[in-house]
Amino acid sequence: MDSLKNGIVFITGASAGIGRSCARAFAKQGARLILAARRRRRLEELAVDLKRKPGEDILLLELDVRDQPAVERTIKNLPAEWSAIDVLVNNAGLSRGLDKLYEGKLEDWEEMIDANIKGLLYVSRAVIPGMVERGRGHIINIGSIAGHEVYPGGNVYCATKFAVDALSKGMRLDLSGTGLRVSQVSPGMVETEFSLVRFRGDREKAEKVYKGLTPLSPDDVADAVVYCATRPPRVNVGEMIVMPTDQASTTMVHRK
Repeated sequence: MDSLKNGIVFITGASAGIGRSCARAFAKQGARLILAARRRRRLEELAVDLKRKPGEDILLLELDVRDQPAVERTIKNLPAEWSAIDVLVNNAGLSRGLDKLYEGKLEDWEEMIDANIKGLLYVSRAVIPGMVERGRGHIINIGSIAGHEVYPGGNVYCATKFAVDALSKGMRLDLSGTGLRVSQVSPGMVETEFSLVRFRGDREKAEKVYKGLTPLSPDDVADAVVYCATRPPRVNVGEMIVMPTDQASTTMVHRK
C-alpha cells in the first residue's frame, strides 16, 4: 500500500456525508487534511471530533465550490506548507427534486450544474497544475451510479453525473504521462443528507428512499476512496462502482 502519512489530502464538501467520512478515513491514514465546505461550524466540529488542531495537521476552508473567483483565490493563497496537495477528493455536489424534465425548476437545474460540474471543474483547474508541476498527485472524483444509468425523474442530476464520468475519463487522457492518477468512485444508494437535500428538508420523503433496504453508509464509500488512494504508484483504479447488496441498478432495488 502507498502510505498517505503526512500527505496532504484536499476534500470538498467535507462537512457532511461522504466528505465527512472521507476526512475520518484519511485521518486514520495519518494524512494532513484540507477540508472545504460552506458550513464552517460543521468543519470546526469535525476538527474537534478528529482531535486535530487547526493550522497544524488540518486546514479548514469555508468555501463554495460554485464561486470560481473564491476557489481560485483560496487555492492560490494556500499557506506554503499546505500547497503541495497529494490527493484531491472532488466530493461536493447535490441533487434537487425528481421532477419530469418538462416540469423541472430552472433554479434546481442551475444549482446542480453549478455544484456538480462547474464546482468540480473550478477546483480541479486550480489544484491540478501544481500536481503536474510536482509530477505527482491523485484526483478522486465522486461520481454516482446515476452517471451510468438514467432513472425516472433523474434527468438533470443524472446528466451532471454523466458529466463527472466524462470529465474523469478526459482527465486520465490529458494527464497521461504526467505521473498523476485519476479515479472515480461511483456509489449507489448511500444514506446521507442527499435525499433530505433533494426533497428540500422533507424528512418523510427522504426516509422513504431507504425504507425496506440496507443502504451503503458514507463510511463504505470512504473505504473505497481510501483504497484507490493507497494503491502502489504503478496502480490506478480508474473506476469503482459500489452499491448496496439490495440494489442491482438505479431502478431495481430489493425491499423487505
